[in-house]
Amino acid sequence: MGTVQDYLFHLQTKGFKLSQEALGFIMFGQKYTGASDKIVKIAIEATLKHQRDFDGSYFIALLEGLKRDHIEDEKSAQAYVRRLES
Repeated sequence: MGTVQDYLFHLQTKGFKLSQEALGFIMFGQKYTGASDKIVKIAIEATLKHQRDFDGSYFIALLEGLKRDHIEDEKSAQAYVRRLES
C-alpha cells in the first residue's frame, strides 16, 4: 500500500467507507502540511483508532504536529502517536 489512495481503497475493502468530507480533509491536510503518503496513512489510522470515526480537525491537528516536530519517517511518526495516546 504505497499511496494514500491505495490505503483508502484498502480501508474500503475492509468495509470502512469514508465520507466525501473526510476524503476532502485528507487531501487538504496532505497538501497543507506537505506530509508524505506514509505520514498521512499513519495519521489516518491514528485518527480512526482514537476517534472511532474520522474527525477532520483531529486529523489536521495531528498532521500539523508531525510537521511542527519535523517528523518525516514512519518510525518517528508512530512514536509520536504513541506519546499522544499516553
